[in-house]
Amino acid sequence: MQGILYALIPMVAWGSIGFVSNKIGGKPNQQTFGMTLGALLFALVVWLIVRPEMSVSLWGFGIIGGMLWSMGQYGQFRSMQYMGVSVANPLSSGAQLVFGSLIGAIIFGEWSKPTQFLLGILALLLLVIGFYFTSKQDDEKSYTNTNHEFGKGFRALTYSTAGYLSYAILFNNIMHFDALAVILPMAVGMVLGAMIFMKFKIQLEAVVIKNALVGLMWGIGNIFMLLAAAKAGLAIAFSFSQLGVIISIIGGILFLGETKTRKEMRWLTIGIACFVIGAVLLGVVKSY
Repeated sequence: MQGILYALIPMVAWGSIGFVSNKIGGKPNQQTFGMTLGALLFALVVWLIVRPEMSVSLWGFGIIGGMLWSMGQYGQFRSMQYMGVSVANPLSSGAQLVFGSLIGAIIFGEWSKPTQFLLGILALLLLVIGFYFTSKQDDEKSYTNTNHEFGKGFRALTYSTAGYLSYAILFNNIMHFDALAVILPMAVGMVLGAMIFMKFKIQLEAVVIKNALVGLMWGIGNIFMLLAAAKAGLAIAFSFSQLGVIISIIGGILFLGETKTRKEMRWLTIGIACFVIGAVLLGVVKSY
C-alpha cells in the first residue's frame, strides 16, 4: 500500500507539469529554462544530502542526457502551444511509450517470452488507438488555421519524442548510473540545453523564476518514482507514472479553458481508457 501511495506522487507531479507551466505562462524557451533552474536547485539539495560518489563518465553522460531531455521538454512545451495540453500531453506520452517499447524489444531484446510479445503488442495497439481518439477533432467545431497549427504541433512532438527517447535509452539501456548520483550532472545538462534554446540570451524574468516551481515538481516526482519502484516494484511505479496523462488532460480542460465538444469528450474518454490500459499492460510486461 505504501508503494502505491508513493507511485501516486509522480503521477500527480509529472501530470501537472504541462498545465501548471502553461498557467504560469511564458514562451516555450522561458518555460524550459525556468523548469531546468528548479530541477538544478532540487538536484543540488539532493546532492548535499546524499553526497553520492561521482565520476568523470557520470558527469559526461549525465550532462549529455540532460541536454537531450531539455530538447524533449522544449518540444513538448511548443506542441502544447499549438495543440493544447489536453491533446499534446497524451500524444507525447503515448509516442514515448510506443517507440520506446519497440526500440527496447527489437534492438535491446527486452521482450524474450511469448507472453511479453502478446501483451506488449496488445498494449501498443491500445496506445495507437488512444493516440487516434485523444487527438481526434470534431469537424463541426470551428477552428482557426487548425491544420497549420496542428502541423507545427506534430513537428514539435517529433523532435520532442526523439529527445526524450534518446535520453531514456542512454540512461536505461546504455549507461546504468545511480539515479541519485546522476541527477546533478543531468540537471546541469538540462540548464545548458535550455540556454541553447534561448540562444544564450539569458534573462531571469519573473515568468522564468515562477516556472522553476515546475522543475521542483519534476524532481519530487523523480524521488517518489524511485521510492515507489523500491516498495511496490517497477511495474507498479511505471504504470502509475504514465497515468499522469489523465491529470494533464483534466488540468488543460479545467484550468486552461481548453474547450471540447460533446463528441470530442466521448473520443477523449475512449482515448484515455485505451491509453491507461495500454500503459498498465506495458508495466506488466516490464515485470516479467
